[in-house]
Amino acid sequence: MRILVIRLSSIGDVILTTPVLKEFKEKYPDSIIDFLVLDKFKDAIEGSPYVDNVILFKKGENDGISNIVKFGKKLKENGYDYIFDLHAKARSIIISGAIGVKTYRYKKRSWEKTILVKLKLSKYEVDNTIVKNYFGAFEDFGLEYKGEDLNFPYSESDKDKVKEYVGHPVLAPGASKETKKWTPEGFGKLAKIIFEKYGVAPIIIGSKDERAVCEKIREISGNVAINLAGELSLKESGALLSQSKFLVTNDSGPFHIARGVKCKAYVIFGPTSPWMFDYDENSILIYRKESCSPCSLHGDKECPKGHFNCMKLLTPETVMQYIEKS
Repeated sequence: MRILVIRLSSIGDVILTTPVLKEFKEKYPDSIIDFLVLDKFKDAIEGSPYVDNVILFKKGENDGISNIVKFGKKLKENGYDYIFDLHAKARSIIISGAIGVKTYRYKKRSWEKTILVKLKLSKYEVDNTIVKNYFGAFEDFGLEYKGEDLNFPYSESDKDKVKEYVGHPVLAPGASKETKKWTPEGFGKLAKIIFEKYGVAPIIIGSKDERAVCEKIREISGNVAINLAGELSLKESGALLSQSKFLVTNDSGPFHIARGVKCKAYVIFGPTSPWMFDYDENSILIYRKESCSPCSLHGDKECPKGHFNCMKLLTPETVMQYIEKS
């Protein structure tokens, strides 16, 4: 049996597919699993022990309806028995249609709920976790949900590149939307508290675009933190987290990378629903539970209420209490 799993983006959502891929591979060990992902997110899945082939979708070459159809027809030559569309948006629907075999598509939130939340007429409460929704697409194949045992692959050479930072705490202040980000002041003051508590410099990670805000955080920390934003690849970030004391992060890719390498992670939620995920002793939720939260599906450019209390009122001392008691 050869299957195609489609999850084009983003880092966290791709990593969240690994529990269901693992269960499928264990139940059907002779199956061939191909995984289709956007090229810029390939490091989130490349090297996975549960994937036989990673196929890249390149926007520059493959976008546009005619090109997407052409791309799908080319994939049809691989002779898939089934497609599992865990993306469930226009591109993946067109691709699976062009391939033309039985497609199982994961159930997303209802469009009625989406509209109500976007119109600010309702708070956003999830029906189920993302991983359980992924498993729903495989219902006919008898897979058993056993929790969110994520996997993030990296190499020994990646570990070698970050070996000087073994045992350091890590901070990841970035996120896809502004309202999902705890304040730079919060991260900076927390970095200083961590340094005073443990005597080890916190490492700040992020993309090149986040370099400036990470530098601001380093300055707020009293220059005790180390800014590596823009200096590490995704794989190197995973290798770093695999050897770190712990991670403090927003609801973003680094949270799932940390879970995939079994690093203790403290994740800060504000406007989005924290119940999209299950938590264990290695993943600790920090959430103020403001009366107006969760107010957003994926976060916004600014707080709909204008006060941003879900993040602004979270103090570094409170975050440190979570760290100390677990």
